[in-house]
Amino acid sequence: MKLSKYIAILLIMLSASMVAAQVQFQTRVSKKTLGLNERLRVDFSMDRDGDNFKPPSFDGFNVVGGPNQSVSNSWINGKRSFEKTYSYFLAPTRMGNLTIGAASIEIDNQTYKTNTIAITVTKEVQQPKDPNSAIASDNIHLVAEVSNLNPYLNEAITVVYKLYVAPNTGVSNWRETDDPEYDDFWSQSINPKGLKIEKGKYKGEDYQYVVLRRTVLYPQKTGKLTIEPLKLDVTADIPTNRRDIFGQRLMSKVNVPVVAGQRIINVKPLPEAGKPSDFSGAVGDFEFNLSTSKSELNANESMQAKISVSGNGNLKLLTLPKLTLPNSLEVYEPEHNENVRTNLSGMQGEVSDSYTIVPQYKGKYPIPTVSFSYFDLKTQTYKRISSTETIINVLEGGPVYGASDNNLITQGAEKQRVVLNNNQFAFIKTEPNFISKTQQSFFKSKAFWASLLTPLLAIPLAIVFRRKKEQRAGDVVGNRLRKADRLAKKYLGEAKKGLGQKEAFYVALEKALHNYLKAKLNIETSDLSKDKIRVLLHDRQVKEDVVNDFESILENCELARYTPITTVTMQQDFDKAASTINLIDKQIR
Repeated sequence: MKLSKYIAILLIMLSASMVAAQVQFQTRVSKKTLGLNERLRVDFSMDRDGDNFKPPSFDGFNVVGGPNQSVSNSWINGKRSFEKTYSYFLAPTRMGNLTIGAASIEIDNQTYKTNTIAITVTKEVQQPKDPNSAIASDNIHLVAEVSNLNPYLNEAITVVYKLYVAPNTGVSNWRETDDPEYDDFWSQSINPKGLKIEKGKYKGEDYQYVVLRRTVLYPQKTGKLTIEPLKLDVTADIPTNRRDIFGQRLMSKVNVPVVAGQRIINVKPLPEAGKPSDFSGAVGDFEFNLSTSKSELNANESMQAKISVSGNGNLKLLTLPKLTLPNSLEVYEPEHNENVRTNLSGMQGEVSDSYTIVPQYKGKYPIPTVSFSYFDLKTQTYKRISSTETIINVLEGGPVYGASDNNLITQGAEKQRVVLNNNQFAFIKTEPNFISKTQQSFFKSKAFWASLLTPLLAIPLAIVFRRKKEQRAGDVVGNRLRKADRLAKKYLGEAKKGLGQKEAFYVALEKALHNYLKAKLNIETSDLSKDKIRVLLHDRQVKEDVVNDFESILENCELARYTPITTVTMQQDFDKAASTINLIDKQIR
């Protein structure tokens, strides 16, 4: 008997290992040695369909294309042959020995990983010139336009990156391969709201262009400073000599690297002539103000004094003057506030320091004059703005503070004696606040009866809960629907986190739609063709317009990988996907 049990267990283990061995998930590369200027194709293929595919990090590479998904499903002599492949196109970023890490996927609730592959990257190699690439290089140009090549220290300048394209050439996608670092500059990028195609001139020829990026820079050093170039990998559509049946020229797609050249900025120092002693580096056009929330108050009351600078200039970089007050006024550390926006003309808005002041004694206290100096770019001169003297009048609540001795205060030519506060012992309690030590017996108390009856009441509740749990566990259809809802919410949440990142967003959105249908309709992922989805949804009495919306979202997920997409479009696709899933939930039968 024991021998039969051991044999049965052994057979189960062998069958499980055979099932696991049937899954083939591997990595293939186009080459294992390549030059720094070449491209590498990586394929992750599997012979069984799965979910939650996760590529490696591709450390040492930039992804210039993909992921592209292909499925091969055929029957030969009654035997099914299936292969699903995710393809990526990579550009190495450095020379040396690199590694393509392991990708992972879930198949039948098990996680499988691919093999790792070592890649050797050498120095740039000479490649045969592609005529189409040469044409694209002549017709596509990236230009960095600088507003001022000779600014002052801390003066705002703007760099606008424009991509010029000839009329007979198209651009379907681009990717930044080298993001410039603005050393010795304070920088802030201003992302354009959508890409607008405009007409312009490049070296006297008619071109179309789009503004890819706007950056505001404030130089922090004098002398010659370098603005590093922006590098792009552009997918261009080039007309060929071949024509279709209608006589139209066929287009050929080529990847072309384009670079905006280095720009040298000569930063002038601020003049020494006329520089105020309290100058702290403010450059621009400013207004200065000192204000108080109160002019009269009682002792131990609080008030606020606010020092603010507003206008146009390096607001986030300047230092506000400090407020100096008499020792008899208790002053707390200021609260710094910034309400600054940055546009093409530089920073605009207001920065301020708010001081909380609490007087301790009766009397009149002056707030000394505070001044602020800045360099005016319009007149190229220094200017100083001073506040007016403010008097704080403390009326009552504390003794009169004495400046010349401990009992007197000078007010004009007279001296007044200290007036003692009648409530100086108010903190001493005059009435007891005792708590009785006598405690009620636990026996026959409310807590006693509650602890006695609670277990008796819990037994029927536990029985009801267990029955509900068994019913829920036996509800296969309901569990599948709830799983579908959880999966949809999970992947929709991942897609929402990826808003602004095109690849991550649309991969997560496509996963959300596929996994939702897989659980909702009880189908395999390999069955998710457009025609199959349409038939299944129609059979479940989903309305035609909802089915069309679902298909259009899937098409957008596929097309978005190869076309420029704005954040506004991504948000629209996300909202449409969420509303469509909600409608399917309500209509499906």
